[in-house]
Amino acid sequence: MRIGVISDTHGLLRPEALAALRGCERIIHAGDIGKPEVLDALRALAPLDAIRGNVDSGDWAASVPEHLDLEIGGLRIHVTHDVKAMGIDPIAARVDVVIAGHSHQPKIEEVDAVLYLNPGSAGRRRFKLPISLALLDIEDGQPRAQLVTLG
Repeated sequence: MRIGVISDTHGLLRPEALAALRGCERIIHAGDIGKPEVLDALRALAPLDAIRGNVDSGDWAASVPEHLDLEIGGLRIHVTHDVKAMGIDPIAARVDVVIAGHSHQPKIEEVDAVLYLNPGSAGRRRFKLPISLALLDIEDGQPRAQLVTLG
């Protein structure tokens, strides 16, 4: 199963991001969506799970949760916008994958058998950070992530 992971679009959904997510069986947006139209465009590609980030406000964002706990492909996935403000202990909660955005810094790291995935920012460039998203493949209950640089 392939899951597209995107974050920090800030209202900008690039054509390259849509192309990279095409064919994914599911998409996760880790917050700072920016506009409801971003969610609509992603839903047109695949089933979507999304959380609210610190810039998401207004009526459209009120129904978007602040975090999600998902079970996909036999894995427990916790989605939060800012990993530093995460309100759970992933090990105690038996989480396999933590997905977070906020920092705009793409990163894949395994700590204590938990995979931490930050897809980076797929929106406007911030500082000299790359514009990116991630693909999370789950095979036989094992996660494997890769970063995709856009533009």
